[in-house]
Amino acid sequence: MTHDPGEPPHGLPGHRHPHAPGDPSGRPRVGIAGAGAVGSALAIALAGAGWPVRAVASRDPGRSARLVAQVPGLRAVPLAELPEEADLILATVPDDALPAVASGLRLYGGQAIVHTSGALPAAVLAPACGAGALTGSFHPLVAFAETTRAVSALRGATVAIEGDAPLLPLLAELARDLGASPVLLPPGGKPAYHAAAVLAAGGMIALLDAIAEVARGAGMDEAGALAIYLPLVRQGLANAEAGGIAAALTGPFLRGDAGTVRDHLATLERLAPGALDLYRAAARREVAIARERGALDASAALRLGGLLDEPGRPGPAAGEGTEGGRRG
Repeated sequence: MTHDPGEPPHGLPGHRHPHAPGDPSGRPRVGIAGAGAVGSALAIALAGAGWPVRAVASRDPGRSARLVAQVPGLRAVPLAELPEEADLILATVPDDALPAVASGLRLYGGQAIVHTSGALPAAVLAPACGAGALTGSFHPLVAFAETTRAVSALRGATVAIEGDAPLLPLLAELARDLGASPVLLPPGGKPAYHAAAVLAAGGMIALLDAIAEVARGAGMDEAGALAIYLPLVRQGLANAEAGGIAAALTGPFLRGDAGTVRDHLATLERLAPGALDLYRAAARREVAIARERGALDASAALRLGGLLDEPGRPGPAAGEGTEGGRRG
C-alpha cells in the first residue's frame, strides 16, 4: 500500500469522447450513477471543491430531484445517457447493482468509470468500456449514514484507490481536492482492506452493542452506557494512535487476573449471554497481545486460556492456540 499514486494530470488521459465538449475548468465532467447516500455526498462535496458535476442517474426520481436541488448545474438523466454528459462516471450503487450499471453504459476513449465499492476490484466495470476507456475504484473510508456529516467527514478521510494505471493520478487528485488522503491498494489487496474496514466500522458498532448489553446488568440503559464507556473507548483509541496497539492494552488480561476473568464469564453467562462469544474472542486476542508485550508469562496465559475454554465455553478452532490469534 502506498500513499503516493502519482502527480495529478488535472484531466483524463487520452482523447476525449467526440460528442463530449470539455469543461472550462479543465477537469473532467462528472456523472453520478446512483443518488443514494454515497452518490449524494460525493456529488455535493465534489461540486463544492470545484469539480463540474453535471448529471445524475437514479432509479429513484425523488432522490435525483433532491440532489439536483442541492448541486447547481446538475440535471437528472437516464443511465444510458450519462456518457453523453460526463467524462468521469462515479458508480455509487450497491455492490450487487454494479454489473447492471456496467452493462447499461457504453464508454469510449477519454472517458472513465469508477465505482465506490470497498470490496470489489475496478475490473467489474469492464463491460461498460469500449476501446480506450478506463476503470477504477474510489472508496472513501467514511460512514455514509447521513449526507451532511458524510460530506464533512470526507475532509481528513482516507480514500483507497485502484484500477487502470493512467487513471490513478486523477483519482488521487480528486481525493486531495476533497481534503482526503489517497492510498493506492496493491493488486489483490481489496478483500483484506475491506474486511479491516468492516471491523473498524460495523465491528466497532457491534462492540458498543455488546457493551450496552453487559451494562444493562448494572442497571444502565443504552444512553447511560454510552455516556460512561465511550470516553474509555476514545482514550484507548488515542493511546493506540500515540503509542501503538500493543502499548495501549490495559485490563485483567495484561495483569493475568484469572479470578476477575472467571467472575466476568459467570456474570455474562447469567446476565448477557449474547455478549459472551465476543468477550471470549476479544479476550483470546488480548492474551496474545499481552504475551507479545512480555507482560504475561506462559503459565498465566495458560490459566486464562483454560478459563476461556472451559466446558460450555467453546475454544479456538482445531490447530489454534490461545496465543495464535494475532500471529502472522
